Amino acid sequence: MGCAESFEGIGCRSSRPRHISWVSRFQSDGLRTLELMKTVLPILAVLVQAIGTFSAPAGFPSSGNGLWYTTQGNVWGRSYLLIGNGYLGASSSGGTTTEAIFLNIESLWQGGPFQDPTYNGGNKAPSTAAANAKTLASVRQTILTNGTASGSVIEPLSAAIGVYGSYASPGQLVTTLVSPGGSQSNYGRFLDMDAAKFVTTWAQNGTTFTREAFCSHPAQACVQHTRTSPSAKFTETYAFASLTGLPAPNVTCSSSNTMLFRGLASSPGMTFEILASVKTTGGTVSCSTAPAINGTTLATVTVTGATESWITWVGGTNYDMNAGDAAHNFSFQGVDPHDGLVTLLAGSANETYSALLAAHNADYTATARKFKLDIGQTADMTTPTDVLKDAYSTTNTNPYLEWLAFNFGRYLLFSSSRGALPANLQGKWSNDAKTSWGADYHSNINIQMNYWSAESTNLDVTKPLFDYIEKTWAPRGAQTAQILYNITQGWVTHDEMNIFGHTGMKSDGNDARWADYTESAVWMMVHVWDHFDYSNDVAWWKSQGYPLVKGVAQFHLARLQDDTYFKDGTLIVAPCNSPEQDYMTLACAHSQQLIWQMLNAILKGASAAGETDTAFLNDVQTKVAKMDKGIHIGSWGQLQEWKIDRDSQNDTHRHLSHLIGVYPGYAVSSYSPTIQASAKNYTRAQVLNAATTSLIARGNGTGPDADAGWEKAWRAACWAQFQNATEFYFELTYTLDRNLAENLMSMYSPASNPLLQIDANLGYPGALMNALLQSPDVPTLSTPLVITLLPALPSKWATGSITGARARGAITVDLTWSAGKPTKAVFTVDAGAISRPVQVVYRNKVVASFTTKGGYTKTITSF
Repeated sequence: MGCAESFEGIGCRSSRPRHISWVSRFQSDGLRTLELMKTVLPILAVLVQAIGTFSAPAGFPSSGNGLWYTTQGNVWGRSYLLIGNGYLGASSSGGTTTEAIFLNIESLWQGGPFQDPTYNGGNKAPSTAAANAKTLASVRQTILTNGTASGSVIEPLSAAIGVYGSYASPGQLVTTLVSPGGSQSNYGRFLDMDAAKFVTTWAQNGTTFTREAFCSHPAQACVQHTRTSPSAKFTETYAFASLTGLPAPNVTCSSSNTMLFRGLASSPGMTFEILASVKTTGGTVSCSTAPAINGTTLATVTVTGATESWITWVGGTNYDMNAGDAAHNFSFQGVDPHDGLVTLLAGSANETYSALLAAHNADYTATARKFKLDIGQTADMTTPTDVLKDAYSTTNTNPYLEWLAFNFGRYLLFSSSRGALPANLQGKWSNDAKTSWGADYHSNINIQMNYWSAESTNLDVTKPLFDYIEKTWAPRGAQTAQILYNITQGWVTHDEMNIFGHTGMKSDGNDARWADYTESAVWMMVHVWDHFDYSNDVAWWKSQGYPLVKGVAQFHLARLQDDTYFKDGTLIVAPCNSPEQDYMTLACAHSQQLIWQMLNAILKGASAAGETDTAFLNDVQTKVAKMDKGIHIGSWGQLQEWKIDRDSQNDTHRHLSHLIGVYPGYAVSSYSPTIQASAKNYTRAQVLNAATTSLIARGNGTGPDADAGWEKAWRAACWAQFQNATEFYFELTYTLDRNLAENLMSMYSPASNPLLQIDANLGYPGALMNALLQSPDVPTLSTPLVITLLPALPSKWATGSITGARARGAITVDLTWSAGKPTKAVFTVDAGAISRPVQVVYRNKVVASFTTKGGYTKTITSF
């Protein structure tokens, strides 16, 4: 679908958002040499394939669903490969004689109450509540009088960051082959995304060595296995190495084949422990401890005369999310992890390697592989992934690499969000004792983007996200609501959160651009509602989902106030900041759209939740009707970011905050002139045109303020929502081209040693799905759900299929297409689904209509 066939006939306002030349892209970061590689490497790839030098390593999945390389990794952010089970993570360079794997435990954090018992989640003292109320009243009065205020006026409400802390890696598992002798050849390593494991293989002295590793969710353990073929005996050692920046740990032998790695995240701080057991075939195992140095012990497990050996490790901390409330004095203090790890390891250590692998495979297949995507890709078994990536550009695209990036994003979400905590800013992977941005939970796009694909691609990984919000945000957030805002019902958070419920307004050099963001929890309620909307899980909605939404709604109902600046009879938010913009004002479009959507969720879900609080529901109904809906068209035809018309046509800011109603919200994409009526009486076409104008003005995601992958992925999703295949495909390919490294890990900004910010990886499949299947939310249960087929299908993906996708209304969708047009679509409604009217649309034409009911199936073959 090209530019002329964009959303509802709305044409492109320009030929393309500001694309920039390769030279200007790389001048800022010193990577101009990569431009030369863009030219040379495709030629080399052709020559290599012609002479047949490369082929995928033995064992690489026949589907092509993996990443493979012919050299060891050397830069963590560009070349290491990742495995995880949510509880644990590991990253490998694919070493041979020596392999050093970075280890991760999901709850290992510096800081918090473990380091400072007086840590209070960034909240000001309760005794300051009266002064805070006076400050806030003054700020509001200034804004309602003048329309704006300096960001500095909010600073009295902020508090010092304290021991906010950081996610940390405890160290490395070092595996060493003892003098195997001979030169090495036939090296290869790969990440198998059909089996969720990484593999390294090489030949030495006529023997093929294979070392593979995976992290099993059923076992809550990770396993590394070494074997030879033919069965040659080898000697191998295992040891743990700590990282600079953590207190020195102790590594001891707890049995002849078991090591214990134990330390602190800080001093004082959280306790961590990793317990590892080694087994062999055809050899012996012994554990020895070196003499203590400065009170620190080091142990090594040695395997002698084996034809295979494997080490299984489990890990944990004394962090307990259930102790993050007032009843536990917000200590987050759990029991020492040792006894639990002993029990956990005992369950795995007695299993054979093949049994551990089989259980892992069964779990992965049942959970992650219910969904399948085909975009007409052809697997390339002769070109290593780094060569494919270096040859890729927005003008030299490759559906196979795009398919891999999609699968990789789902793989990473599956591998990082099945423990007790949700995927953080780096998923669950770190190679440092102090991770960039703390690998925390930035909640003005980043944690949200992490979960974009969870519902639509049938990936059941959201429980840790909702548990985390319930147990860390809500308890502290209730205190913040009272202390900062004098609101006694509900709870509130701000932009940046750790695992210790840091809900206060951070100072730490931040101004209002980052600190004044009370809509962070509102945005997360989109995900809570979406889970119910896609699953119709009434029991979960009653017990967890609806109480979360209600708590956030109660706070914001109390926060809404009359607009005495414009005096138009609407209810607004003041003060507000459109995320990370300087301007502090009233009725930010982002705030108004999100709160309106959240209040609609209350009304749509109250019956299923069994809500009996009629006073609360009446308050919601009254205020949602009176609210300013955050939809205003400005002087140059733009959708305004603020109610005051001050948008700049040259603002290429990384955030698309005022377009949240395009995607992932629906205040724009499902705009209704009746339901969202205003004094301006905008038509649907006017609103969509204005949003398109704003999206064009925002640029391609490489502005002067950032060069991150997530901003490009967000733009891709929005262009897909507007059914503009040309711009969608450009932004999607630009994300892959510019911000994914050779190992497809997301680079915050391209660099020789880049920082990982995983949101672009996890957001990529969500953006791609939005081009193939859309079911945006709607404001009422009686409003038909509109499921649009292939709304922004690129010409490069002319043939393909989706199996096991999900749409709102608890519907599973299977879709096939050929020559750019759908050939068959099957809709299957879950048992127990709530009755909803549905329209199926292709190219702006309703091709089918039905009402959902449990077990209903609809097949369409005529389009």
